[in-house]
Amino acid sequence: MDVETLAFLFFAAVAVIGALGLVYAKRIAHSMLFLVFSFFAIAGIFLMAGAEMLAAVQILVYLGSVLLVVLFGVMLTRRQIMEGDFE
Repeated sequence: MDVETLAFLFFAAVAVIGALGLVYAKRIAHSMLFLVFSFFAIAGIFLMAGAEMLAAVQILVYLGSVLLVVLFGVMLTRRQIMEGDFE
């Protein structure tokens, strides 16, 4: 196995683990962190494919705007998510 194959397997594993963590995390903030890991792994795969523009767009658009808006929306809600959460 060469270095490129190992790097691709690493990024693919991080993307899959991030997606599974996003679905199975108990707290919303942890879900968002797993989503960040998944986005960075996808950007790494784009870089390996030679698509630097797509990697930049992936990081700037998704992490810069979509994730930030969703995170602010989640943090500004005053809803009790779990039984153990207290305000």
